Amino acid sequence: MKGKILWGRLLRRAAALFLATLAVWVLPLCTGAGAASALRELGEDPGFVAAALEAELGLDPGEGPLAALDGWGRLAVGQSPLLLANPSEGEEAEEAEALDLPAGQPARDLDDITPPPVTTAAPSDIVARTLVPTSPEGYDVAGGLYLYNRTDLDVDLAAAASAAVPITLPEEGPQILIVHTHGTEAYTPDGTDVYTPSDNNTRTLDTNYNMVRVGDEMEQVFTEMGLGVIHDETLYDYPQYNGAYDRSAAAVEAYLEQYPTIRIVLDVHRDALIGEDGTVYKAVTTVDGTSTAQVMLVLGSSEGGEHPNWMENLTLACKIQNGMNTLYPTLARPMTLRSSRYNQQLCSGSLLVEVGTHGNTLQEALAGARLFARAAGQVLLGLEA
Repeated sequence: MKGKILWGRLLRRAAALFLATLAVWVLPLCTGAGAASALRELGEDPGFVAAALEAELGLDPGEGPLAALDGWGRLAVGQSPLLLANPSEGEEAEEAEALDLPAGQPARDLDDITPPPVTTAAPSDIVARTLVPTSPEGYDVAGGLYLYNRTDLDVDLAAAASAAVPITLPEEGPQILIVHTHGTEAYTPDGTDVYTPSDNNTRTLDTNYNMVRVGDEMEQVFTEMGLGVIHDETLYDYPQYNGAYDRSAAAVEAYLEQYPTIRIVLDVHRDALIGEDGTVYKAVTTVDGTSTAQVMLVLGSSEGGEHPNWMENLTLACKIQNGMNTLYPTLARPMTLRSSRYNQQLCSGSLLVEVGTHGNTLQEALAGARLFARAAGQVLLGLEA
């Protein structure tokens, strides 16, 4: 038995070393001469080999050789697409791959599990990044649309983008439902926006500072545009986080039954972005001189269960994403498709909307929410009967 275990370990290490070496010699083919030279030099660095082994064998990347690698080393080991880093005025640009994330994507999955630990930081310690793709690598691309497909499903993004949205909004009655499955999610306290946390993960029961406040901003913009909105302010993730999606699903079904004119369901969240070293990042851009949280649309799919209309949701997301790209370039992060359904099987006009990250301030999030609502509102007005 011990012999089998030993052989298993040796085989795993040999495979890991092979993959590390392969990364050094194959990646340069796609990165240019300068990168090639830098990466080949890594092959002679024992620290790089140790880091590659650390990564391939599934060891903790937060300490040890991987944490000490420079940008090229992390790229070779992690194989993450680059991010476009927009430093603040007067700030020198840092290596974009420091996030160790695919371009503009979240550091965690939005599954109905115990909330992941979120590192908090003072506003001055948070690193601002405008997260947009710099390459089509790792994406489904159609025109100016980018979809980060986290499923094994084949997606014809061009077909989804060109299709007509199969939704007609009635002229009378509520048309849009805004809900918050994780309503206690909040932002970095800053200035006068200081709240009493419900735990140590930038969450609060105070609806003046959590996702309910962001939903209020969207509701106001939609209403001013003449759209009918119901805003559910229930905190489905409190007092228990687990089961939040089940509870919000029951509520959505009840609303759809009570108000059959509802065609659009927006589940509004915020994301969390944390680097390997614990650095807190915020997804932010500048629109008309205002610091604004970026917005990401997350789509569920049939990979997580019965969901026959997920492509219709994707078509709607494409229209809204195009609207944001046209009105406010860099407001939108790439769309993401995941295996979980996020209750989107309940209505073919369902989207999960991520407004900023926990590193953003509330004011940045409110600015992003307003711009998202204006762009989305223009699309939705075109669907009225």
